Amino acid sequence: MAAHGRIAALDIIRGVAILGTLGTNIWIFTDPLGAAGFFALPEPDSFDGFTETALRFLSNGKFLALLSLLFGIGLELQYRSAIRKGKRWPGWYLWRSALLLVEGLLHYVLIFEFDVLMYYAVVSVLVAFLVARGDRVRKAWLIAAGALHLAFVSLVTAGMYIDGATIATGSGGAGTGSWLAQVQHRLTDMGMYRAEAVFVIPLSTVLFLAGIGLLRAGAIENSGRGTAIQRKLIGIGIGIGLPLNVSTSFAGPELFFVDRYVAAPIVAFGLLGLVPWVVHRMREQEGPLRRGMASVGRMALSCYVLQNLIAGILCYGWGFGLAETMADARPWWVVGCFTGISVLLLALSSLWLRRFSRGPLEAAWQWAYLAPQGQSAVAATPH
Repeated sequence: MAAHGRIAALDIIRGVAILGTLGTNIWIFTDPLGAAGFFALPEPDSFDGFTETALRFLSNGKFLALLSLLFGIGLELQYRSAIRKGKRWPGWYLWRSALLLVEGLLHYVLIFEFDVLMYYAVVSVLVAFLVARGDRVRKAWLIAAGALHLAFVSLVTAGMYIDGATIATGSGGAGTGSWLAQVQHRLTDMGMYRAEAVFVIPLSTVLFLAGIGLLRAGAIENSGRGTAIQRKLIGIGIGIGLPLNVSTSFAGPELFFVDRYVAAPIVAFGLLGLVPWVVHRMREQEGPLRRGMASVGRMALSCYVLQNLIAGILCYGWGFGLAETMADARPWWVVGCFTGISVLLLALSSLWLRRFSRGPLEAAWQWAYLAPQGQSAVAATPH
């Protein structure tokens, strides 16, 4: 355990997930056509195309799924806290979900087309009413949501094979033009960009509920039962999910949905087992990488928004416009861009938390959550 009752391994896993989402989103930011270019998958028959496919494979879908598992774990911790304090559930947790929805909407409109906070907010409301129910009820919901998700993926995949369909990408204007033009583009094409948020609601429900179950089973613990679960997750996620994910990544655009929404989430379970398994076997002394990763995890909301803002400034036309000027250097410069932003986040979050108790957005969010309850937030105050 870390100071103030935090679970150190959980902070590190969350940090890995946040930087992992950057590993996915960076391909959108760095493409001159934005989302339109991102969904136009590279041909792996050339060296650069093969390299880009391999690099995309490393992050595509896995860390978003891992973040969903972690959100379910966080919801369970909130539920435990409410019960321990004798508070009504879901009670004020629904206000947290409302704030998250507003935060996600602002993030979507002002910064990035593929915000995840909005649909996390929606799913969190549903799961908040399930977390207090019995194991059989939660398992039934998990199975039903999983079956619905697999049925839809199968239907879409079959259609892509039969009709040779491609993924709708819109005009691709979000990566070009002025900032105001991008905002207008996001508002105009909101239906298209938010389609994924609707599509992944069943999958997110599965992952939220799975996260709750795994935390209750002791999956994050440094204990005998924790190690056993971690090894089992590694076996399923890395032993089974990873080979499947490799095959779907290189199989062509027809299996895009299977790759991103079936194979990658299986790998995410392996990551949820692997990271705490490694952390619990590291020396207690914190090195700069471990400290930085935990700091990113503690400032997950701030770092998620900041990494997208920095990438937008670097890559979009209203900023430095590197997506267009460095187009001929793909995929190699993309790796450098991701690495640079990641190192910056590791350093900034570590420095910030030396001075303050919370990240800036976490502090503002905590104030907005507590103020209507007549409570004062101890947030972002100097240590």
